[in-house]
Amino acid sequence: MKLQLSATVLDSPDARMLADFYRRLLNWETTFEEDDWVMLKAPDGGAGLSFQTESRYVRPVWPAGEGDPQMMIHLDIRVDDLEAAGLHALEQGAELASFQPQEDVRVYLDPAGHPFCLFID
Repeated sequence: MKLQLSATVLDSPDARMLADFYRRLLNWETTFEEDDWVMLKAPDGGAGLSFQTESRYVRPVWPAGEGDPQMMIHLDIRVDDLEAAGLHALEQGAELASFQPQEDVRVYLDPAGHPFCLFID
């Protein structure tokens, strides 16, 4: 029996909008698209990212306090230049999170509020 992760799926109020953000951020290509579902493929293979429209989506809070909607997942993105990658993320529509827990990692929020981390290995 073979099990292979094909994608991580992020919910959003608008799948196409969020997929477009990550397509530009990561320079990945769209492999499938319909109104409420979009799939992106990594150029080097491996697992992709998919996006699903969820009409009852609730934006997570980072960092979450008691009673806040918690993030359920976040993406770690390895970069070779933290400052340049951060500027690129901002240009694509990300927001720098107000709370930064580590010196060598930058936490950003995508347009749907999902946290993602840029880091240097």
